[in-house]
Amino acid sequence: MKILLACSSGMSTSLLVNKMKEAAAAEGIEAEIWAVAQSEVDAEILKTDVLLFGPQMRFLKKKFESKGKELNVPVEVIPPVSYGRCDGKAVLHLAIDLINNK
Repeated sequence: MKILLACSSGMSTSLLVNKMKEAAAAEGIEAEIWAVAQSEVDAEILKTDVLLFGPQMRFLKKKFESKGKELNVPVEVIPPVSYGRCDGKAVLHLAIDLINNK
């Protein structure tokens, strides 16, 4: 499973990516998880199974939802509490649920 996180520069989500990778490893889940800046989303959405935006980038969800539908890639905003707590397990399971329910 491939999980893409996006924020303004790709930096603020890097810690969350690491926490998600740790959670995936602890649960024996194979996942490729990476973060990019908003300027890279157009290219990177072609490589992913789900696209998650940091809460500060929620305005981009609407822009990418139609492209996500075309590609069968769910697009969602990470809940602010999960993002703020850097809760890798919660965000990982959000991504898994979105992939499983597409």
